[in-house]
Amino acid sequence: MGQTVAVAMSGGVDSSAAAWLLGQQGYELMGVTMDLSNEGDSSQAVRDSQAVAGQLGFPHHTLELSQLFQAEVIEPFIRCYEAGQTPNPCIQCNRRLKFGALLRSCQELGADALATGHYVRLEQDKGSGRYLLKKAAHLEKDQSYVLYSLTQDQLSHSRFPLGELSKEEVRSIALEQGLASARKGESQDICFIPDGDYPAFLRRHTGRTYPCGPFLDEAGHVLGEHQGIVNYTVGQRRGLGVSSNHGRLYVKELRPEENAVILCENQSLFSSVLTAREPNFIPFDRLNSPMRLRAKIRYRMAEQPCTVEQTDSDTVLVRFDAPQRAITPGQAVVFYDGDVVVGGATIWKGGL
Repeated sequence: MGQTVAVAMSGGVDSSAAAWLLGQQGYELMGVTMDLSNEGDSSQAVRDSQAVAGQLGFPHHTLELSQLFQAEVIEPFIRCYEAGQTPNPCIQCNRRLKFGALLRSCQELGADALATGHYVRLEQDKGSGRYLLKKAAHLEKDQSYVLYSLTQDQLSHSRFPLGELSKEEVRSIALEQGLASARKGESQDICFIPDGDYPAFLRRHTGRTYPCGPFLDEAGHVLGEHQGIVNYTVGQRRGLGVSSNHGRLYVKELRPEENAVILCENQSLFSSVLTAREPNFIPFDRLNSPMRLRAKIRYRMAEQPCTVEQTDSDTVLVRFDAPQRAITPGQAVVFYDGDVVVGGATIWKGGL
């Protein structure tokens, strides 16, 4: 086959099985692991990846990307939270690091493409020649939401060998081949915040304190005092410590410029319209006219019918057929046409 594929290895079962499958397809392989913490070979992920690469008989490289990870993923994550948004750092990591700096480093090492253990499918459209990103065959594991931002150049140098398989099939492959990672569990949280306590991470990482401020209702009346704006996200109910005579209260909006958290009742969380920025489209460069699609505003939700319109080079307007709950600035809205990922953008605000 003549192609050399670098396999992005995390030490987990998915990337390990992906490497074995590519080897069976005749590719020359090399393993690459991003060192994001300055731990070098002492990292457990590196050691586990080296073990699998050794079992399968291909070289492994550890690439030190901790400073870039800090600049391109962690710092934007912090800025977004402090601006009252709720970012998805995995999308930023895929865009900037994994299919950015890591891919470039692999090409410098002689690789033709980068493979990952993502559950998505990739194909080339015969008519346009463009690469299309498609959902995984088994939707319960589909990860297309976090890859919507990939460019044509990035997709053309990507391989996703797990797209047709279920998680059970992948683990079975790893067990049958005796791979060192076969029985490892799945990671669920953001890699740099394994305990899921985002506010504690922000305080610890920045050394800053986030001052208390007012809880306000939609009319601007003070309802109580919040414990720092980074502790809250749109739609949140738990931990507010305030009540209403009319029912449960939820976070509707964060206003960092006023250090205020706006609360509302559940019905006020719904909106049919959102504006999003930094769109990326995959089957085409730009949306020239409004298009009927389906979209989701969170990773784990069902797609909803909508009309998407690109209003300028950096902005899209999405009108849902039915109101959506808790549209959250900083999250991604991702568009689908059947199995095809049409693209996506970062939510700026809900409503007109």
